[in-house]
Amino acid sequence: MLAVEEVLSELGGEEVNEQGLPPGFRFHPTDEELITFYLASKVFNGSFCGVDIAEVDLNRCEPWELPDVAKMGAREWYFFSLRDRKYPTGVRTNRATGAGYWKATGKDREVYSASTGALLGMKKTLVFYKGRAPRGVKTMWVMHEYRLDGDFSCRHTCK
Repeated sequence: MLAVEEVLSELGGEEVNEQGLPPGFRFHPTDEELITFYLASKVFNGSFCGVDIAEVDLNRCEPWELPDVAKMGAREWYFFSLRDRKYPTGVRTNRATGAGYWKATGKDREVYSASTGALLGMKKTLVFYKGRAPRGVKTMWVMHEYRLDGDFSCRHTCK
Protein backbone atom coordinates (compact mmCIF):
# COMPACT_ATOMS: atom_id res chain seq x y z
CA MET A 1 0.00 0.00 0.00
CA LEU A 2 1.28 3.46 -0.93
CA ALA A 3 1.79 6.07 1.71
CA VAL A 4 0.13 9.46 1.27
CA GLU A 5 3.52 11.06 0.68
CA GLU A 6 4.26 8.61 -2.17
CA VAL A 7 0.94 9.34 -3.87
CA LEU A 8 1.49 13.07 -3.61
CA SER A 9 5.00 12.83 -5.01
CA GLU A 10 3.71 10.71 -7.93
CA LEU A 11 1.28 13.48 -8.78
CA GLY A 12 4.32 15.66 -9.31
CA GLY A 13 2.84 18.51 -7.37
CA GLU A 14 0.11 19.06 -9.98
CA GLU A 15 -1.98 21.81 -8.49
CA VAL A 16 -4.10 22.71 -11.51
CA ASN A 17 -5.97 20.77 -14.19
CA GLU A 18 -5.98 21.42 -17.95
CA GLN A 19 -8.25 24.48 -17.52
CA GLY A 20 -5.98 25.99 -14.88
CA LEU A 21 -8.42 25.05 -12.12
CA PRO A 22 -7.49 23.28 -8.86
CA PRO A 23 -8.12 19.50 -8.79
CA GLY A 24 -11.80 18.70 -8.35
CA PHE A 25 -13.05 21.84 -10.06
CA ARG A 26 -14.77 21.43 -13.42
CA PHE A 27 -15.89 23.88 -16.08
CA HIS A 28 -19.64 23.30 -15.91
CA PRO A 29 -21.39 26.69 -16.27
CA THR A 30 -25.16 27.14 -16.15
CA ASP A 31 -27.04 28.49 -19.17
CA GLU A 32 -27.22 31.89 -17.46
CA GLU A 33 -23.46 31.91 -16.79
CA LEU A 34 -22.67 30.92 -20.38
CA ILE A 35 -24.71 33.83 -21.70
CA THR A 36 -23.86 36.55 -19.19
CA PHE A 37 -20.21 35.86 -18.43
CA TYR A 38 -18.83 34.20 -21.56
CA LEU A 39 -21.02 35.06 -24.57
CA ALA A 40 -21.84 38.64 -23.63
CA SER A 41 -18.21 39.33 -22.73
CA LYS A 42 -17.09 37.96 -26.08
CA VAL A 43 -19.71 39.94 -28.03
CA PHE A 44 -19.37 43.27 -26.23
CA ASN A 45 -15.68 43.23 -25.26
CA GLY A 46 -14.15 40.95 -27.88
CA SER A 47 -12.60 38.88 -25.15
CA PHE A 48 -13.23 37.55 -21.71
CA CYS A 49 -11.29 36.37 -18.72
CA GLY A 50 -11.27 32.87 -17.39
CA VAL A 51 -11.02 29.64 -19.33
CA ASP A 52 -9.79 29.40 -22.90
CA ILE A 53 -12.67 28.67 -25.32
CA ALA A 54 -11.76 27.94 -28.94
CA GLU A 55 -13.26 29.75 -31.92
CA VAL A 56 -14.55 27.43 -34.65
CA ASP A 57 -16.19 27.74 -38.06
CA LEU A 58 -18.89 25.10 -37.66
CA ASN A 59 -19.49 25.02 -41.43
CA ARG A 60 -15.92 23.87 -42.05
CA CYS A 61 -15.58 21.47 -39.12
CA GLU A 62 -17.33 18.12 -38.76
CA PRO A 63 -18.59 17.23 -35.27
CA TRP A 64 -16.08 14.39 -34.86
CA GLU A 65 -13.26 16.89 -35.47
CA LEU A 66 -14.43 19.23 -32.70
CA PRO A 67 -12.79 17.33 -29.78
CA ASP A 68 -9.37 17.92 -31.36
CA VAL A 69 -10.10 21.64 -31.75
CA ALA A 70 -11.43 22.05 -28.20
CA LYS A 71 -9.14 23.53 -25.61
CA MET A 72 -10.70 21.59 -22.74
CA GLY A 73 -13.17 18.85 -21.88
CA ALA A 74 -13.43 15.11 -22.40
CA ARG A 75 -17.06 14.59 -23.45
CA GLU A 76 -18.42 18.13 -23.50
CA TRP A 77 -16.81 21.03 -25.37
CA TYR A 78 -17.41 24.76 -25.64
CA PHE A 79 -16.79 26.94 -28.71
CA PHE A 80 -17.44 30.41 -30.03
CA SER A 81 -18.71 30.48 -33.60
CA LEU A 82 -20.18 33.15 -35.83
CA ARG A 83 -23.48 32.25 -37.44
CA ASP A 84 -23.23 31.91 -41.20
CA ARG A 85 -26.19 33.17 -43.24
CA LYS A 86 -27.66 30.78 -45.79
CA TYR A 87 -28.36 33.68 -48.17
CA PRO A 88 -26.52 37.04 -48.15
CA THR A 89 -29.68 39.09 -47.64
CA GLY A 90 -31.64 36.52 -45.64
CA VAL A 91 -32.01 35.70 -41.98
CA ARG A 92 -31.81 31.89 -42.22
CA THR A 93 -28.70 30.30 -40.75
CA ASN A 94 -26.50 28.00 -42.82
CA ARG A 95 -25.89 24.87 -40.75
CA ALA A 96 -24.38 22.65 -43.47
CA THR A 97 -20.91 21.08 -43.30
CA GLY A 98 -19.06 19.03 -45.89
CA ALA A 99 -20.47 15.76 -44.54
CA GLY A 100 -23.91 16.76 -43.27
CA TYR A 101 -25.93 19.39 -41.43
CA TRP A 102 -27.08 20.49 -38.01
CA LYS A 103 -30.87 20.33 -37.60
CA ALA A 104 -32.76 22.21 -34.90
CA THR A 105 -34.90 20.04 -32.64
CA GLY A 106 -37.77 21.37 -30.59
CA LYS A 107 -38.28 25.04 -29.91
CA ASP A 108 -35.81 27.58 -28.61
CA ARG A 109 -35.62 27.86 -24.83
CA GLU A 110 -35.54 31.25 -23.17
CA VAL A 111 -32.77 31.84 -20.63
CA TYR A 112 -33.65 34.26 -17.83
CA SER A 113 -31.61 35.92 -15.11
CA ALA A 114 -32.18 34.13 -11.81
CA SER A 115 -31.81 37.40 -9.90
CA THR A 116 -33.79 39.87 -12.05
CA GLY A 117 -36.00 37.64 -14.19
CA ALA A 118 -34.85 39.50 -17.32
CA LEU A 119 -34.59 37.65 -20.62
CA LEU A 120 -30.87 37.17 -21.34
CA GLY A 121 -30.81 34.92 -24.36
CA MET A 122 -31.99 31.82 -26.13
CA LYS A 123 -30.81 28.21 -26.20
CA LYS A 124 -31.34 26.07 -29.29
CA THR A 125 -30.68 22.31 -29.45
CA LEU A 126 -29.34 20.89 -32.72
CA VAL A 127 -28.61 17.33 -33.86
CA PHE A 128 -26.12 16.44 -36.58
CA TYR A 129 -27.32 14.47 -39.62
CA LYS A 130 -24.89 12.84 -42.09
CA GLY A 131 -25.75 13.41 -45.73
CA ARG A 132 -28.06 15.99 -47.25
CA ALA A 133 -31.55 17.02 -46.18
CA PRO A 134 -34.13 15.60 -46.22
CA ARG A 135 -32.50 12.15 -46.41
CA GLY A 136 -29.79 12.70 -43.81
CA VAL A 137 -29.06 10.01 -41.23
CA LYS A 138 -29.35 11.13 -37.61
CA THR A 139 -26.19 10.80 -35.50
CA MET A 140 -25.54 10.97 -31.77
CA TRP A 141 -23.89 14.41 -32.03
CA VAL A 142 -25.87 17.11 -30.17
CA MET A 143 -25.03 20.81 -29.94
CA HIS A 144 -26.56 23.55 -27.80
CA GLU A 145 -26.41 26.98 -29.40
CA TYR A 146 -26.71 30.11 -27.26
CA ARG A 147 -27.48 33.60 -28.47
CA LEU A 148 -28.11 36.93 -26.78
CA ASP A 149 -31.69 38.16 -26.80
CA GLY A 150 -34.05 40.62 -25.21
CA ASP A 151 -32.89 43.83 -23.53
CA PHE A 152 -29.62 42.15 -22.58
CA SER A 153 -28.55 41.85 -26.22
CA CYS A 154 -28.57 45.62 -26.74
CA ARG A 155 -27.83 46.85 -23.24
CA HIS A 156 -24.41 48.15 -24.24
CA THR A 157 -25.25 49.22 -27.78
CA CYS A 158 -28.80 50.61 -27.62
CA LYS A 159 -28.62 53.75 -25.55
